[in-house]
Amino acid sequence: MIVDVHSHVFPSLGAFSATFLAEASRMRTNKIDMITRYADYLAMADNCVATICFGGKAQLTGLWVDDKDVAQYVKQDPVRLIGFLSLDPTQPGWEEEMRFGHQELGMRGIKLLPMYAGFFPQDTALDPLWNYAERNNLPVILHAGTTFVSKGPIETTLPRNIDVVARRFPDVRIVMAHLAHPYEGECVAVIRKHPHVYADLSALHYRPWQLFHSLMLVHEYGVWGKVLFGTDFPVTNVADSLVGLRNLAQIKISNFGLPAEQIEAVINRDALAVLGLRS
Repeated sequence: MIVDVHSHVFPSLGAFSATFLAEASRMRTNKIDMITRYADYLAMADNCVATICFGGKAQLTGLWVDDKDVAQYVKQDPVRLIGFLSLDPTQPGWEEEMRFGHQELGMRGIKLLPMYAGFFPQDTALDPLWNYAERNNLPVILHAGTTFVSKGPIETTLPRNIDVVARRFPDVRIVMAHLAHPYEGECVAVIRKHPHVYADLSALHYRPWQLFHSLMLVHEYGVWGKVLFGTDFPVTNVADSLVGLRNLAQIKISNFGLPAEQIEAVINRDALAVLGLRS
């Protein structure tokens, strides 16, 4: 069983400002087609049984995808695709958008972009969001770690912020994306101490040296069970992510190496059950 917990819906380049698109060239050494087409995703993911997908809302840095577009994307394959709503809580009307996305569009979780939108997830002004997620069993995925966008304030995305949230809302299932790179050590410390806080490995395999060291931290702290598989499509895809992760098990440095069986366990983890999405 392979579940991709991190896939984007970008229906057109109109979702981005000109500045965002220009700065996105820093994301990878090769150019990325930012428009998401489900046929392209599926062509590289025939062994994936479920995919969590979402748009994104961040007025500060120029990203905005209406949740209705995500709902339309999900209709292409409602058995496999699980839609999450997105929120920018710096903008008026976000609470209404949250209720509409969940109650009217059937979104099953929430995606937040603290650094792209410029807010701290532990801000008490967001208590209605965390309370709503808790009452309705909605998992929350947050971008964590670095970015290519100049305006994005890095301090809003540090794992220590999620530590504050998890202490106040311990029953909400939270996923920090990208192992919060390059703050993986702090990420590992936070997921270890909170039963319902996890991290995903999306968009990391193409930096294998960094990921090897990051997963050695996961190994040494004994938190393999808190790590989930994800891609960050269209930045990468399921097939390439699987090859990249499995290649890490071949790296041996003196007496240090990553256990292949643990990498396979991450790849085949039932993330839907972990996140309370198994219906």
